[in-house]
Amino acid sequence: MSAQLHLAKPAHLDKVVELVEAFHAETEITSDDAHRRAAIEPLLHGHPYGAVYLIGPPRAPVGYIVLTFGWSVELGGMDGFVDELYIRPPVRGRGIATEVLQNLPKMLADVGLKALHLEVDYENEQALRLYGRARFEPRERYFLMTKVLAKPG
Repeated sequence: MSAQLHLAKPAHLDKVVELVEAFHAETEITSDDAHRRAAIEPLLHGHPYGAVYLIGPPRAPVGYIVLTFGWSVELGGMDGFVDELYIRPPVRGRGIATEVLQNLPKMLADVGLKALHLEVDYENEQALRLYGRARFEPRERYFLMTKVLAKPG
């Protein structure tokens, strides 16, 4: 199966929200429909700080990836963050996520992105193997820290 990527558009909102709901339920992220829609909809309308790609055919996507964009003086310019990556359980293990994580960074580098970051649960061995295959590496001396400024929902 090919990991075709399609930039999600406003018409894809319901499909994306359905996938986000499945991902959040599986990973025990607390969110409701209104929160998911409010977080996704601006990205589908071209918000400059992020993008959503459907994975697979747009009419019946097998997953999605959300990218957010920032700026890094250390890395010399625009960087990105894989905020969410989800593949439907029935099609996992077919190399789809690996293909996405190998091809998408090449495409992003071609448009000037300097680095792509992600976070992963230390105990999620399957995800750690996936990200390792895609050549993501832990940064020496650094780990992600967060201060939540507004409660979700």
